[in-house]
Amino acid sequence: MRHLLIYSIIISFFLAGCNNEDWLERDPKNIITDEQLWNDPQLIQSLMANYYDRLPSMHGVFNTGGMSEIDDAMWSGHFDENWRNDFQFGDDYGRYWDYGFIRDINLSLENIDEYSVQLSDDQKNLYKAELRFIRAFVYFEMVKRMGGVPLVTTQLIYDYSGDPAYLRVPRAKEYEIYDFIYSELETIKSDLEANNGSQTRANTYTALALESRAMLYAGSLAKYNNLMSSPIMLPGGEVGIPADKADDYYQKSLVASRTILGSGSYALYDENPDKGANFYEMLMNKGSREVIFAKDFELSLKVHRFSYDNIVRSITEDNEGSSMLTPSLNLVESFDYLDGNEGTLHDKNADGSYIPYENITDIFENKDGRLYGSVVYPGTTFKSVPVSMQAGVAVWEEGQYEFRVAPNLGGLYEDAALWTGFDGPQDNAQFVTNTGFYMRKFVSEASGASTRGVSAQNWWPWFRMGELYLNAAEAAFERGLEGEARGYVNAVRARAGFPENSITTLTMDIIRNERRVELAFEDHRFFDLKRWRIAHEIWDGSDNSEEAVVKGLFPYRVVRPGHEDHNKYIFNRMRPTRFRRARFFRFANYYSSIDPNVLNNNPTLVRNPFH
Repeated sequence: MRHLLIYSIIISFFLAGCNNEDWLERDPKNIITDEQLWNDPQLIQSLMANYYDRLPSMHGVFNTGGMSEIDDAMWSGHFDENWRNDFQFGDDYGRYWDYGFIRDINLSLENIDEYSVQLSDDQKNLYKAELRFIRAFVYFEMVKRMGGVPLVTTQLIYDYSGDPAYLRVPRAKEYEIYDFIYSELETIKSDLEANNGSQTRANTYTALALESRAMLYAGSLAKYNNLMSSPIMLPGGEVGIPADKADDYYQKSLVASRTILGSGSYALYDENPDKGANFYEMLMNKGSREVIFAKDFELSLKVHRFSYDNIVRSITEDNEGSSMLTPSLNLVESFDYLDGNEGTLHDKNADGSYIPYENITDIFENKDGRLYGSVVYPGTTFKSVPVSMQAGVAVWEEGQYEFRVAPNLGGLYEDAALWTGFDGPQDNAQFVTNTGFYMRKFVSEASGASTRGVSAQNWWPWFRMGELYLNAAEAAFERGLEGEARGYVNAVRARAGFPENSITTLTMDIIRNERRVELAFEDHRFFDLKRWRIAHEIWDGSDNSEEAVVKGLFPYRVVRPGHEDHNKYIFNRMRPTRFRRARFFRFANYYSSIDPNVLNNNPTLVRNPFH
């Protein structure tokens, strides 16, 4: 009886299907089919949003810990993460090898051609161009870390024959990847015109911005690698670009940069006459014409905790730690004075005696406006609130100053004036600056931005005009167009408060320093030092190095009753206790090692040099 009932149900099912053929062809309610996906612009855009979100950066967007490892700063957060100050660049540092993402993109490109029948040709071409832009972006991130990688532009599907050899794609030459990136971007840039005006989806100028950056990198590698006494290369060209290719790459970068700069679609942000505040606002105001392409954040959808991690200690809105990434004195002194003098701060006289200052900010007077826009230094404000920074008091005893620090932040000295500021600095402490400086760049002043419950929604800039001007300057300079290059550098400097044409003779060292101060904490410095082949010289592992060791500058109030210097300020240079090991970059770090599992799965792959 039970079996009969089952058979009856089955027969009824098929009879119903015979009477209504559509019944069995209904779309499932819990699965999106390929036909549905690739014919629905909203679904496609959702997929594209996922891919844009997966665009790689060195450590991840707004990654406080990663920035402390490779930028001009140190880690002042949790003691148990002090390894960020102690680490040496490992063989796998910066490794990126994401063929899962490449496969997803290739699959999408093939599926949109196979299944899309309701989209117009223009719609299809736009989506395909965006996918190809993302793929080019991913290949650039791989080649600048790994050298030549396997160039895969179609799905690799196993045929179950027992022989997977045809799936083992060898590494391309390093220059072949750069050439592929350029060819792709040239091909798709006109198809991206429909997105022109968007700052969060790829458009024509986004493609040109990636061209500008990638071709500049290729040109640098072709030139500077071959100037080394022992160039880094592999016999098959997987690493090492011929020197005779440099000029062509520089020209391609320059043409792309010129096109953007001359388009009128973007401009250096220059809305606030206060040059320091202007530089800060540039990356905090969504929709700024400075930004060409950004990763967007939105309070109701996706936020980041960079402000929670790095806001000035006394201004945090949360009860947990803050002030984790603290900029170095090295960076602060990279910002020149507006009168043209180098940025070294005047803390001592020629005889070694301390220079007293009436106001705690006086030592920073007349500095490049980008310093204020990037760093919170003593005597400045954040969120319109004065930042209380004073390391302690300098008491004159027996012919010299004795530095005294309070056991706790805040509080008064025995003369009833401030002893130690609520914001430090403190040496060998956590959640307070260990260098004498706090982050301003990217730290949002919005209400709730430094709380876990709200967090921040300001953009991460993938490409912006400050970089494009400096890309153009470098490419032009490398091609012998010094006058053109000087104009680009002076435009960026004028925005920072320097006089017009402040640079009269341009050098490569000036260009390099401009990139350091303009693009600090934007994921450039590590790769700039690598492509110029000077990373091993800058981070040489020496405790005597002015670059490999993070330094700090602590302000002290003078306690010297009856003397003219009483209640003035002096500054003491120091090496933070928590910065225990000088940064050491080896030749092996110019190209990251390939993961052993990847090598085992594909025996055709050759190892990178020194690995």
